Amino acid sequence: MDAELRAGIAVYNAGHYHGAHDAWEEVWLDLPDGDDERFLHGLIQFTAAVYHARERNWSGATGLADSAGDYLADLPADYRGVNVGTVRDYLAGLARDPERIERRRPPRLTFEGDPLALEDLDFEASAVAAELLAEERGYDEETIERATRYARADLADGDDGSEFVTFLLDFVRDPEHRGIVVQRLSEHVDRRRHREADVDGLFEER
Repeated sequence: MDAELRAGIAVYNAGHYHGAHDAWEEVWLDLPDGDDERFLHGLIQFTAAVYHARERNWSGATGLADSAGDYLADLPADYRGVNVGTVRDYLAGLARDPERIERRRPPRLTFEGDPLALEDLDFEASAVAAELLAEERGYDEETIERATRYARADLADGDDGSEFVTFLLDFVRDPEHRGIVVQRLSEHVDRRRHREADVDGLFEER
């Protein structure tokens, strides 16, 4: 849950309010009833409320703000290192006046006191964020997924200088050059796939 939590926070803080909830949804769906389930459910609805308010869907924003506030109501103000108290206060104001979003940015989410940015993420959280950003921004998701598998395999083999790790981190942290990074990643993925196919073929009957 830790990598997904941090990835979603950083994606949200980067302004991708719709994409942020995808980091938490799969984890949330597998949780039993309890504080963690209410926590992620509330964060998911919080980001959705912000998204709908930015789209000027006032009724959707207020309904989700009320619901999200209910899920987060009984949690500590600092739950799992996240500034839940700040989120609750904002949701209460958004429910009363959703047009406030046009006057002031929504609050940044913090983790252990710091507002996480994409460049703050370690590799595992960056891998989660990379898939979210690829889907959100329309990049080749298969390339990102394959690159992530190759990066994890390289790290497991002790290759800390893996080109796949480097490019995935660049994809997450450098929005201005994401298109170029994906193109380079695609080339490296194709080369890796061809090498693997060549090795597999050595043991086939000819």
